Amino acid sequence: MDGIVRFDLDRLDSAAAETGAPPPERLVEGAPVFRTWTLAESADGKTFAGVWEATPGAWRVAYDEWEYCAILSGSSTLTRDGGAPVHLKGGDHIVIEPGFAGVWRVEATTRKTFVVRLP
Repeated sequence: MDGIVRFDLDRLDSAAAETGAPPPERLVEGAPVFRTWTLAESADGKTFAGVWEATPGAWRVAYDEWEYCAILSGSSTLTRDGGAPVHLKGGDHIVIEPGFAGVWRVEATTRKTFVVRLP
């Protein structure tokens, strides 16, 4: 693709999404469902990009990777263990650093683009 990854959001509905949910041991509340469209992956499998969507619910997260996110729609709250909640809505951009642990809570179905770099 000539070194460029296009986040073509208009084509997502016709593309196959991977579906999932948080592992039961991480679930805090609700029954969130994830849909992920992976749009690019590096040859070594350590860097990938795509679109992720989750329905309402809450689950524990623990990051050992870097993740850049651009929230497209919905609303969520990300709370670091022992920290203040960070409210996220469409138009917000964040980087989650390795070592972050806490709770991701989706209040309204949230869709984001992401780029992840594994250690």
